[in-house]
Amino acid sequence: MLRVPGKDTELLGIDRACEAACSRAAAALGVGPEVIAFLPEQGAMVRRFVTGRVLTAGDIQQPALLRRVVDTLRRYHEGSPAAGNFSPFATVRQYHRLARARQVMFPDSLRRALEQLARIEKELQNNNPPCPCHNDLLPANFIDDGNAVRIIDWEYGGMGDRFFDLGNLAVNCEFNDEHEQRLLEFYFGEVRDDDVRCLRLMRLASDLREAMWGFLQSALSTLDMDYPGYGRKHLERFLNSSGILG
Repeated sequence: MLRVPGKDTELLGIDRACEAACSRAAAALGVGPEVIAFLPEQGAMVRRFVTGRVLTAGDIQQPALLRRVVDTLRRYHEGSPAAGNFSPFATVRQYHRLARARQVMFPDSLRRALEQLARIEKELQNNNPPCPCHNDLLPANFIDDGNAVRIIDWEYGGMGDRFFDLGNLAVNCEFNDEHEQRLLEFYFGEVRDDDVRCLRLMRLASDLREAMWGFLQSALSTLDMDYPGYGRKHLERFLNSSGILG
């Protein structure tokens, strides 16, 4: 399977050498497909083709499959330190700066969202050590062959906060309260109030990161996609869910 990058993807914070290193680390743990070759001059990567079923949000909501997904994710989190670093808060600020420089028009509500994100960042400051993370856990990035669940697309991989991976997974798979509780129980062996709070705050951070990604892509991408609409969708969901901040 040959992966060829798009134009200007480095402006999205993607480091192809880091992607290759994280992909190799995932393969070594049995979490991702084998990397056959990395061509740094082209930023291209060749990986062994994985036969299996691409998962959907509905699939991952099912307890048996969610447990297998969590086992796979935790195995990577507990692995050796990874290349690169990732912060959803720094990413949002960088995307916002680059989009403004390219004259992107933002909804008026973005200012309030950025203020709320700063509150989330402050609340989530802790002494928990970073761990290797994927940071882009869309359902389509999971492939299940019936025996193993593998994760693909390590473009945003790096050392980060495990709760961002958990919150990112939860919001991308449209988890309700019951799904969230099950996710935390499978991951930690118990459900703690502080963990629920961190998960839900990172769900918010994930949505604003997606929103800003969409706004920046509207100035960068040549693909026929409604990037401003994508950005507005995630911004609105962020604002509609931010009542948990009090």
